[in-house]
Amino acid sequence: MDAIVGGAVSTLNFDGGTLKATSSDANLINISGAGTTNLLAGGGTIDTNGLNLTEGGTRIIDDASLSLAAGRTVVLGPNGAGKSTLLRLIHGLLHPSTGILYWPRPLSQAMVFQRPIMLRTTALANVVYGLTLKGHARTDCEQRARQALARVGLEALVRRPARLLSGGEQQRVALARVWALEPELLILDEPTASLDPASSREVERIISEIAASGTRILMTTHNLGQARRLAEEIVFIDRGRIAEQTPVAKFFNLPQSEAAQDFLQEETP
Repeated sequence: MDAIVGGAVSTLNFDGGTLKATSSDANLINISGAGTTNLLAGGGTIDTNGLNLTEGGTRIIDDASLSLAAGRTVVLGPNGAGKSTLLRLIHGLLHPSTGILYWPRPLSQAMVFQRPIMLRTTALANVVYGLTLKGHARTDCEQRARQALARVGLEALVRRPARLLSGGEQQRVALARVWALEPELLILDEPTASLDPASSREVERIISEIAASGTRILMTTHNLGQARRLAEEIVFIDRGRIAEQTPVAKFFNLPQSEAAQDFLQEETP
């Protein structure tokens, strides 16, 4: 299932590998090893300060500090650079070894992966399920789900078993599932990586419309053309370190870091 996180704020305590959650008015995640994670009030941006993730003695994310204020941010970098891991840290699916993550306030967010998981039921029921999890009234769920599927162009397939849909159609169901929830932040991990060009264009259209509706977008892609079309700003990551964060036009016309210059030279035909 695509990850869905609501706006509830909590304090997370790590004690001998056991996770305990208690209520809090805080809105900042401050992680320093195996201690307490506090969510404290941040500013108007999503900020990270010195995020690190180490697994098996290997530093996967290295001192990542960002300030995310743009409506559409695309994370670029070579294979294995840490793009997906960074998104999972920001979303809360992974907990950093050390570092600080600031949120502007309790933030409703959702994440869609490269290969969305479809429940063994209809496209409509897949979308209804997400709404049910979020506590929407049953009388409201089907109407909202149908509206969301219509927005992604699947109104004729609402009764089709989701697992029998094409890869592009399944990704559109996944996007409808999270769009119906109206998240403030949508995180997308390579949403078109396994799709054909026509399906990719349709997914791009949907992402643009979700952004236009007021949802902030944070995504990764290997498609530089897609990054140019969708991004307002680029975050470039190399070997787990943030090499630069810059407006999209400046990144492609005048990258500041040597790593980004080499990357564009290798990836641009």
